Amino acid sequence: MSPVEKRSVTIRGHRTSYSLEKPFYDDLVAIAAARNMTLAALVADIDETRPRDANLSSALRLYVLDWAKGNARF
Repeated sequence: MSPVEKRSVTIRGHRTSYSLEKPFYDDLVAIAAARNMTLAALVADIDETRPRDANLSSALRLYVLDWAKGNARF
């Protein structure tokens, strides 16, 4: 199993971090490239639409899962 890695990003001027396993991170990078956007912009989009009681890392994992199933919101 891939270890969880912590990464940092700036969203709307606020520095935050998220923790993801490498396969999820790699898929986020691929999704951002497919959408012709930066990874930071994709993370910001996902952050903006997640429920406030859900943490960012979980929201990112669920987005990758939705994308893989063809159900992505974007």
